[in-house]
Amino acid sequence: MFFVPGIAITILTFPGVIVHELAHQLFCRWFKVPVFKVVYFQPKNPAGYVLHEVPQRKWQTIMISTGPFFVNTILGAIIAMPAALPVFRFNSGNFGDYLLIYLGVSIAMHAFPSTGDAQSIIAVMKNASAPWWLKVIGWPVVGLIYIGSLGSFFWLDLFYGIAVAAGIPNLVLWIMR
Repeated sequence: MFFVPGIAITILTFPGVIVHELAHQLFCRWFKVPVFKVVYFQPKNPAGYVLHEVPQRKWQTIMISTGPFFVNTILGAIIAMPAALPVFRFNSGNFGDYLLIYLGVSIAMHAFPSTGDAQSIIAVMKNASAPWWLKVIGWPVVGLIYIGSLGSFFWLDLFYGIAVAAGIPNLVLWIMR
């Protein structure tokens, strides 16, 4: 395995970073949580972020933190879907098809919440007023976020992006036979 600096991957997959931050902002809007500042992309660490008020309802923090997982996964699959048939079934994709596959992979591989998102969830769960059911849900979510972060060192995010952008459309095509 060879080493590729994280910032190079981030720059190469910048559409995924932008959608990740848009997803955080979208969930803030859905829950009417004021947003103070959004950086959709910058070529440094962190590549993007959303600064927002602490939600009044503690469960909203989990939803805002994990929102990119749902948005990036769904959007990555939808964007890659039109290219799946020509690329994966007929091996006749054109530039536009491969561009859609790239966008789908790029967006899906940035679906994993960051360790900063996990820290937001931890802060809420450490609060004495956090309900027990939130802790039952929140701690496993935090564990999965850290596993995903560790897995990113082993290219888990790339494999996930490929699975979403290629696997889901292929699964849909197989089901529709």
